[in-house]
Amino acid sequence: MNNIPNDPAILLSYINTQLRDNYKNLDDLCKSLDVSEADIVNKLKSIGYSYDEKLNRFR
Repeated sequence: MNNIPNDPAILLSYINTQLRDNYKNLDDLCKSLDVSEADIVNKLKSIGYSYDEKLNRFR
């Protein structure tokens, strides 16, 4: 993944902060950062988190 944290716990914090501060949804974030949505979802799923569209965050 491009210039985003590889460690799942740090990635969680990074992605949620980006979603809160800069993006209206996960799709926009992934397009803007040129990263695979599936890669992010799978990496965060490995530590028990899933994307909540209504809250626009992983929880």
